[in-house]
Amino acid sequence: MTKAYVHGYDLQENIRLQDQANTLIDLLHSDTAYPAGSLVLEAGCGVGAQTLTLARNSPGASIVSMDISAASILQAEEKIRAAGLTNVRFQQGDLYSLPFAEAPFDHVFVCFVLEHLNDPGLALQRLKACLRPGGTMTVIEGDHGSAFFYPDSRAAHAAISCQVELQSRAGGNARIGRSLYPLLVTAGFSEVRVSPRMVYADSSRPEIVDGFTKRTFTAMIEGVRQSAIEEGIIDPATFDRGIQALYRTTEPDGTFCYTFFKAVGKT
Repeated sequence: MTKAYVHGYDLQENIRLQDQANTLIDLLHSDTAYPAGSLVLEAGCGVGAQTLTLARNSPGASIVSMDISAASILQAEEKIRAAGLTNVRFQQGDLYSLPFAEAPFDHVFVCFVLEHLNDPGLALQRLKACLRPGGTMTVIEGDHGSAFFYPDSRAAHAAISCQVELQSRAGGNARIGRSLYPLLVTAGFSEVRVSPRMVYADSSRPEIVDGFTKRTFTAMIEGVRQSAIEEGIIDPATFDRGIQALYRTTEPDGTFCYTFFKAVGKT
């Protein structure tokens, strides 16, 4: 996998991930539901931010949620127990060396995972081997190159580029959303379809301004400040101006836009 999860594993990141998941439920997950009796693998579940919605949308399916981090799995298990959900079990494992017999799953779900991998194509091939004939692969990823906003700001773009560069140095790709179609096709999936899911925020949508622009995207960029400065990617003053500019987009006359990509393919 990557050298490190560039966003970190602290409590603030856990909160950010849950804010992101809660804000984007309808946009990203309204059309993901699996039939009763299906066996579903959620690959790279992290702290369970997406697991809650996945399990609620498919109450009759059996879900195996896997992650490489034992600590993250513990947090995910706590979320599922607190929600009273009983259709999920957790397992620790590596996407490049999956701990399953060949082709036990009807569906695989991957959300905000490929961006952190140094070889997402290989991971998709390994996951495809876990799918029964006729099974589906669903992948959701963002693309930091899709962020635009008003008022525009060079410093804000520079701050965003810091996160992109740090993720690249860690072996990942913060702009992977645009690559989902070729990645799935090259991995051998058929009938691949990709749909862009745009988040747009202005003062007429205060819940999106707060949940996404402030608590998800800007919080994520703000979280890499120390690493970006220590690695010489940017100077402190420019980074801080960039963060101020991102928060400026949340004022009454500001706007913010970002695109996620959702891909579905079949075996």
